[in-house]
Amino acid sequence: MIAALTDLLPLLSATLWHGIVVFLRMSAMVTVLPAFGETAVPMRVKLGIAIAFTMIIMPAVPVQPAPPDPLVLARFTLTEVVVGLALGLGVRLFVLALHTAGSIAAQSTSLSQILGGAAVEPIPAMGYVMVVGGLALAVMAGLHVRAAELMIYSYQVFPAGGFIPGRDLSAWGVGRISQAFSLAFMLAAPFVITSVLYNLTLGVINRAMPQLMVAFVGAPVITLGGIFMLFLCTPILLSVWVEALMMFMADPLGPAQ
Repeated sequence: MIAALTDLLPLLSATLWHGIVVFLRMSAMVTVLPAFGETAVPMRVKLGIAIAFTMIIMPAVPVQPAPPDPLVLARFTLTEVVVGLALGLGVRLFVLALHTAGSIAAQSTSLSQILGGAAVEPIPAMGYVMVVGGLALAVMAGLHVRAAELMIYSYQVFPAGGFIPGRDLSAWGVGRISQAFSLAFMLAAPFVITSVLYNLTLGVINRAMPQLMVAFVGAPVITLGGIFMLFLCTPILLSVWVEALMMFMADPLGPAQ
């Protein structure tokens, strides 16, 4: 019995080390992953999610040999956390794109402060609605499955323990930030175009009828129009956003769209 346990000990040690390596990368990603890494999610729940993802990913990635010295352990800790955070922040940028799109749309339609402090973060009402709807739609579209696939794929591109060149990482990050801002403006474009046309129309009316107080007429109309456009356009905008998110998770190193 003791001999069998002695033979089993190296296998358990290798499995434990393999699990730790995967957990380091996965836990770093979960802390910033949309829906699972939100500030409203308790830390214990995030820990459980990271462990669950680790148990799923472990059999699908190459087994790493146990470190011969503490320096190797420190290297693995640094590289795995950096890779996990980079991939998680790449996904988180899509949520920030929704925040920005909601802010642009709210400022264009005078709907900036309807909900006040109802959101966890101080974002306009439209941004809050779009973010909550986007997160719900992403989870329904299989965000957890895509996250597991992304993490498994990451070991093919970034082997465990390997450093990412700083120049490549910075270029990739700049490209993703640029993509996030482009996506945000594209999502908010219907509200911006409508607001510009509406204000031009009010200007023409004010020139033609100076005695008419267009501000008293225009403010309620633009508010109602903004709410109606939010109701009308949000399903289409969120479908575009989810498609862009899933494309990124399928190919995180691809060119920014």
